[in-house]
Amino acid sequence: MSELTHLDDDGRARMVDVGGKPVTRRVAIAEGRLDTTAEVVGLVRSDGLKKADVLPTARIAGIQGAKRTSELIPLAHIVPLDAVSIDFGFDEAAITIRATVSTTARTGIEMEALTAVAVAGLTLHDMVKAVDPAASLGGVRLVEKRGGKRGVWRADDAGATGADAAHADEPTDAAPSRRAVVLVSSTRAAAGTADDTTGPVIAAWLAERGLEPGAPRVVADADLPEALRQAVAESPAVILTTGGTGVNPSDRTPEATRAVLDQELPGVAEAIRAAGRGATPTAALSRALAGVAGRTVVVNLPGSRGGVHDGLAVLADLLPHLLDQVAGGDHAPRPRHPRHPEDGPSHAAHGVAAGTASGEADRLEHGGAPHA
Repeated sequence: MSELTHLDDDGRARMVDVGGKPVTRRVAIAEGRLDTTAEVVGLVRSDGLKKADVLPTARIAGIQGAKRTSELIPLAHIVPLDAVSIDFGFDEAAITIRATVSTTARTGIEMEALTAVAVAGLTLHDMVKAVDPAASLGGVRLVEKRGGKRGVWRADDAGATGADAAHADEPTDAAPSRRAVVLVSSTRAAAGTADDTTGPVIAAWLAERGLEPGAPRVVADADLPEALRQAVAESPAVILTTGGTGVNPSDRTPEATRAVLDQELPGVAEAIRAAGRGATPTAALSRALAGVAGRTVVVNLPGSRGGVHDGLAVLADLLPHLLDQVAGGDHAPRPRHPRHPEDGPSHAAHGVAAGTASGEADRLEHGGAPHA
């Protein structure tokens, strides 16, 4: 049989039967660029074109294009979309386009991401053609896809097409990344009206364990989704977020996290909540998530110093084993030692006790909600 799955044994076009595939979360990222002039870029950025609202119009067009992909691409399946985001960037004489599309389905979402970029780019061309009819849309390509039987595929990692690209997501013998990212979701800290009291604590904790976190990235609550997407695209070993996990209308960290995860780890998030509840009942209000995006471990921590202390106490035992497993390590169990009543409280209990001793004031750093 031909290796092209859209052809049958006789070479005729067909729609692939995906009925036997499992339903999994899938994400695809595509990009492209509109090459134009520096003048046009300046007009778009300043909203100075006669056809105003250039970027919002192109963004809506890209989202609509993703939704209509099955009507434009003959053999594409009708796929329920979980989310579509279109982001624009600027070079000196070009506008870059990036689409991130996600679904929970039996088949991939690559065509929806590529169609979103193409339609957004064509709309940009329509908006600027009066000034630059020679503007050129190009470079439309798949950047990354996650989910399904191949797991994670990234164009930059592949560095090739064909057979090499097909195996780009398979485990290698290369040393696992030690990079880490700390994301602080705090509108006040991002605006400079409050100090970031949790990010440095997390960064120091990661560094003590041989990871390379760099400086914490402090963003407003509304900017957290894009900052998280960018962090995941960098493929660090770990991303720890702090803040934005409560029920305040501006708290969007769990939603942004779920959009990038390939696998959720509910036991990790619940263990962190349980540790917090030992110090304050309001820890039960946390909506924090934990999981894996590609080969990156992502964990939401609360926005208070006490909540962060409790969460890190839980991760102290879990993170090394989790990183080993994500990197392809074996499942050999660690030695277990029987406990006796006279042994005293567990390490987790010590972490909770220490969190309690730090004082309830430490749990009220971001908006007055402990563990949010």
